[in-house]
Amino acid sequence: LEFTGSAPAVSKIRIEPITPSDSITTIFLCGNSTVVDQCYEPWTSWGQIIPAYFNSTVSVANHAESGESLTSFIRSKRLDKVLSSAHSGDYMIIEFGHNDQKEKWPGAGAWYNFSANLKTFIDKAKEKGVRPILVTPAARRSFDSDGRIINTHGDYPDAIRTIAQRENIPLVDLNKMTMALYESLGEEGSKKAFVHYPANTFDGQSEPLADNTHFNPYGATQLAKLMAEGLKKAVPELAGKMYDAPSFSPANPDNPEEFIWHPSRFSENEKPYGN
Repeated sequence: LEFTGSAPAVSKIRIEPITPSDSITTIFLCGNSTVVDQCYEPWTSWGQIIPAYFNSTVSVANHAESGESLTSFIRSKRLDKVLSSAHSGDYMIIEFGHNDQKEKWPGAGAWYNFSANLKTFIDKAKEKGVRPILVTPAARRSFDSDGRIINTHGDYPDAIRTIAQRENIPLVDLNKMTMALYESLGEEGSKKAFVHYPANTFDGQSEPLADNTHFNPYGATQLAKLMAEGLKKAVPELAGKMYDAPSFSPANPDNPEEFIWHPSRFSENEKPYGN
């Protein structure tokens, strides 16, 4: 391809196919608003940060969507779409629970409908030769009087842990790690990981933002580092597809005051679906 502008110089880009064609591993992300590629500042998810930790042998395809549960992800054919483009040897990272716990119809709940749907994900992935990885839902920012994080997800994290053990599926316990992360930051300090901003921080934002479910760029980066650490341990073969980086512990998060992020001019003041 050649591009010629008003300047006398000519820029050239050479595009070449990868050889062999199957040398790229795709990691498909299935989840909700804590995983989706958020479009507007200040909302950010770990799913849009995690690609930075993989080298050029990996492609990350984020199919998560705000407001989704396992049930709606299947019914809206999102799982079918993932499987239609997946190849044997690819990976599927699955994180749900935030919206599933809102389902109240007969049969709903962590141990019946949710568990059955999760088994559907696992079975369909395996049938295609795709390797599933289960992730417990990121904890919400909810502290008790002793400064400890309250589990707001009921039995859903335990259901995921149980299925991972029963089906011999790799597990990243993001729920447990994020609890430790928030407690390390403290009740007030943990606000710096979430969408907590005073009024008029962003254009058209006349009211304060106080969202204890969704993350800002700093928080999403901390979660992406936790996910990277969790994946290295749960799926050792993925460690060779990641850039070398210092180990990261939720007990020692990055200093939010030293975190640099340049926000875009495009901002949103309404919480994403799934809060």
